[in-house]
Amino acid sequence: MALTTALFTGLSGLNANGRNVEVIGNNISNVNTTAYKSTRMLFETQFSRSVGIGSEPRDAMGGTNPTQIGLGVRTGGTQRDMRSGALNVTGDQRDLAIDGKGFFVVDRNGQTLFTRAGAFRPDANNVLTTVSGETLMGYGVDAGYNIIDGVLRPVEIPLGTLTIAEATRTVRMSGNLDADGDLPTQGSLTRMLAGDEQGLQLIPGATVPPGAGNRVEAQSLLIELEDPSAPGSGASLFTAGQTLELRGVQKGDGRVLPTRQLAITDATTLQDVMDFLHNALGLHDTGGANPDGRTPGVRLDPATGVIEIVGNAGRVNDLTIGTTDLRLLGEDGLLIGSPISTERAASADGEAVRTSFVVYDSLGVPVTVDVSMVLEGRGASGTTWRYFVESPGGPGATAAITTGTVRFDTNGQLLDTTPVAVRVDRTGTGAETPLNFELFFRGDRDNVTALADVRSQLGATFRDGAPIGTLADFGVGADGVITGAFTNGLVRTIGAIPLATFSNEEGLVELGGNMYNVGPNSGNPVIGRAAGLGSGRVVGGALELSNVDLGQEFINLILASTGYSASSRVIQTSDELMQQLLVIGR
Repeated sequence: MALTTALFTGLSGLNANGRNVEVIGNNISNVNTTAYKSTRMLFETQFSRSVGIGSEPRDAMGGTNPTQIGLGVRTGGTQRDMRSGALNVTGDQRDLAIDGKGFFVVDRNGQTLFTRAGAFRPDANNVLTTVSGETLMGYGVDAGYNIIDGVLRPVEIPLGTLTIAEATRTVRMSGNLDADGDLPTQGSLTRMLAGDEQGLQLIPGATVPPGAGNRVEAQSLLIELEDPSAPGSGASLFTAGQTLELRGVQKGDGRVLPTRQLAITDATTLQDVMDFLHNALGLHDTGGANPDGRTPGVRLDPATGVIEIVGNAGRVNDLTIGTTDLRLLGEDGLLIGSPISTERAASADGEAVRTSFVVYDSLGVPVTVDVSMVLEGRGASGTTWRYFVESPGGPGATAAITTGTVRFDTNGQLLDTTPVAVRVDRTGTGAETPLNFELFFRGDRDNVTALADVRSQLGATFRDGAPIGTLADFGVGADGVITGAFTNGLVRTIGAIPLATFSNEEGLVELGGNMYNVGPNSGNPVIGRAAGLGSGRVVGGALELSNVDLGQEFINLILASTGYSASSRVIQTSDELMQQLLVIGR
């Protein structure tokens, strides 16, 4: 009967509006849930009882509409509002929010899930995880700190544990060279003798006897040099096990060269000593002689037994070698004396300037490099300067690295813009060897000029590379790239956080805990860099708030309550009418 149908119609209204209150209540209860997406319920009519389907118009009569009586309401479904919520700035770089479409990719025991709640924190392994322990997935970097796209791995932020050092690859110079300075006339000249005005001499019966008219040969054994204090006795000036030490030599403007040592063995020759001096003093082979005709280097006059040390031209290359600078140490390391005396015969001259700077090898070890510029020529087309690059290097390495010339035009501008390739020997240090970097005398901002001035000035204005540093802080860019700041000043990419997008994100299945899974109608995830492929941008130091509109929810709650009450009145009215019918029957 009709009243019975009305009872069930009212019941459908109670059920539908009761369900709506559940949805509204869930929205209101999650008003403070991070990145929560509100849901709304949609109603639809149930089947209708058709009394008549109507009729079409006729010649003499109009048409009639269908006559249908509804049988109540039912829940049509729910729709999730996936619009972004407001952003709350927290200032904590571990908090991440998405401004726009997309989801963070997380792993839960091997299952890939998706979330917009970015309150991540590192675990004991420095891996970023959600509040409930899911691991944030992202892209790692290779040895060159380039992002490896497409390969997901846990996002690790090893603050305080990740260390980095970087070898120097570029050095830029700036300054002005006095084009009106004095041209050099000579390099320094130092003579080494075995006593007062005496050259070196071999003991009788030496293994390598001197040639006719000679006192000594370059291949003579060091342990067979005669002690000048006991001529003819066969006493040697040196014995195996002793050490020659060069210490306190000054070069140029008072710079003291590093101490170097040569171990004396039974096979050590005079040539070995000269090579030792050549390397330790940083003498450069310029491919020609100094203006005075002497060629830089260490040479022996076999007839006199005198060793001559000719330095490079330019005041910064002037060598001051005292008698006490070449010392003989015993097997116990104690000083024996200075067996070889020195005689300074000439000083280097000519306009020159020197500067020092520090570069770093692949282990982050600082290495001092000296660059000198010496005026070499002046003419109608400009000036020519010779550069000298030196570094202490290892015990067996030469301090002289490279030399060459650069030309300046009549306006003092550098004509040769090709950088100088510098190779520093790092053998035996454990670092990559050689250390290669480029030395620029001209660049976009830094330039070396050659104009008349009071004095020449030169300095290094830029140098890359860095000593060891520890990851101290990090930040996440809008594209999801994680940039790490190290204590040595380096800034490097240490990873990236991609975002997943779906063709129908409302089709995702909510699992609770702010997690979503792929649904039958969501489509497959497309995972890529943030701020691309239609995804939103990542905002570091912020969290996405719930997008629940409380005002709208309260209105919806009133409407649902009204609908529920009205449906109950239908049931109450139907009940009252049925009671009246029963009274008639009594």
